[in-house]
Amino acid sequence: MPQTTIVFYKEEDGQVPVLAWLRVLQRRDRRAYAACIARIQRLAALGHELRRPEADYLRDDIDELRARRGRVQYRILYFFHGQRLEELQDGEDERRTEDPRADDRR
Repeated sequence: MPQTTIVFYKEEDGQVPVLAWLRVLQRRDRRAYAACIARIQRLAALGHELRRPEADYLRDDIDELRARRGRVQYRILYFFHGQRLEELQDGEDERRTEDPRADDRR
């Protein structure tokens, strides 16, 4: 299978949201950063064939890369342009707790 080209979404002002998010993540948690970079590399290698738990379809042709470190899920949104091009849009992290009500107590 040929390597898939990864393109990063760039805003009109030149900012690249996913790269900015990755830089912050790299300073905050190097292992989480490495896990996210590994997912991007797997996406480049496998393209449309990448499946759960590493990637998942959301809706409206938007997919997400998924990486986990401890109780935190890291997600990077992306979509395909044809068969061999993906555009990474944005990243986020979701903190997980044992008790879902714990977030309400803060």
